[in-house]
Amino acid sequence: MNKEFIPYKEALALKELGFNESCFGYYTDGELFTFQQEDGASWLHGDTQAPLYQQAFRWFREKYRLLHFITPNLEKGGWNIQVIHYNGYKVLHENNYNELLHEEAELACLRKLIEIVNKNKDD
Repeated sequence: MNKEFIPYKEALALKELGFNESCFGYYTDGELFTFQQEDGASWLHGDTQAPLYQQAFRWFREKYRLLHFITPNLEKGGWNIQVIHYNGYKVLHENNYNELLHEEAELACLRKLIEIVNKNKDD
């Protein structure tokens, strides 16, 4: 089940970008993952929310209008990752990741989304 949640490093990066939504789990004491209690009482202010991949991708879509596509590359193998800003449909990133499994491609895509938002914050 833990593979459904984004890793600690990326959860921390999302927190720094303003992610603050309810999650089933959180990270505390570094990289220790714990499931959220139903009443939310176990989540402390200093902890980092642990979103599911789908939650993180939805957040980028709603907050930053960034669409992502992970599609199989039938010619070369691996996965194509494309990030588009859907205000004008500007392609911000497009690359093939030949050696990655789908789960690794999801993480690469998430990292690219974080990178794009951080870059645009600095501009």
